[in-house]
Amino acid sequence: MGAIIIKADKKSNKILSELARKLGGTVIDLEDEQYEDFALGTAMDDAKTGETVDRDSVMRKLKSK
Repeated sequence: MGAIIIKADKKSNKILSELARKLGGTVIDLEDEQYEDFALGTAMDDAKTGETVDRDSVMRKLKSK
């Protein structure tokens, strides 16, 4: 099962939602804040390197600012 997110104006959202329902899809309305949370989470996942940093390095960097 796949999913798409379409961000559009209110009128277009209504038309697209009706079309998706007529085609048998499930429509979930997201508030702007929920959309931003999703986008931020996706960006964070894309930026993951899998590397770790020791605590002392982080603390030194924080103290230098």
